[in-house]
Amino acid sequence: MSSLLNDGDLGHETTVVWVEDPERLDYVRQSLDKTPRRRGKPRYERDGRMIGYTELDEHAEADPDSGLHLRRVFFLLPHDRDTQPTGLYEDGAPGEAVDPSTIEPGRVGEKTPRSQRGSAEISTAGR
Repeated sequence: MSSLLNDGDLGHETTVVWVEDPERLDYVRQSLDKTPRRRGKPRYERDGRMIGYTELDEHAEADPDSGLHLRRVFFLLPHDRDTQPTGLYEDGAPGEAVDPSTIEPGRVGEKTPRSQRGSAEISTAGR
């Protein structure tokens, strides 16, 4: 599990919606973003691109001060492994990176050999 989130933060998630196919990605970054709605595609205001997001059930309450809901967003930055395979994360991954195949509603994604070392590292390990 990611050290940055825990399952208790995700209790009202019902669905993971993928904007891009996660099967081709070694990892995605995950964060909790404040959004005005429980469902639908949230606004994305950081570098890189949104890969997916979660939707919440009707019982998820907004923060009483801001009126915003905390929802998980999955994303990649321009210097991540998918666009720069020999770059900064050729080996290793950012702290919030998890294997997208381990993501499901209400459960934090997991770090796996694929997410931490990448496909190239796994294929060269057997040499």
